[in-house]
Amino acid sequence: MYRHSSKTWHTPYFVLFYKKNLEYKVGFVASKKIGNAVRRNRAKRLLRAHFIENIDLLAEGSYVLVAKPALLNESFSEIRKSYLHALKKCSALT
Repeated sequence: MYRHSSKTWHTPYFVLFYKKNLEYKVGFVASKKIGNAVRRNRAKRLLRAHFIENIDLLAEGSYVLVAKPALLNESFSEIRKSYLHALKKCSALT
C-alpha cells in the first residue's frame, strides 16, 4: 500500500508543508490575501528569517511555508514559537 510521506501543519500565522527528501528545498508563498506587494514581501521575509534562523535544527526535505494575514500582526518571538511547534508536529526536526 502506498503511503504519502508529506505532512501539513496549520498555525494561525502560516501553513507548513513538509516532505522528507535527500536535499533541502524550500518555498515561501504569500497570496494577495496578505495585502499589497510590500506586505507580501514582508511576510515572505519573516518566514525566510525563521527558516534561516533554525536551519541547523531541520531535517532534510522539501518545505513550503504559506503565509496567512495574521503573520504581519504578531511578534517575532510568538511566530518563532509557532514555527518550532509546527516543525515538531511535522517531524521535521533532527
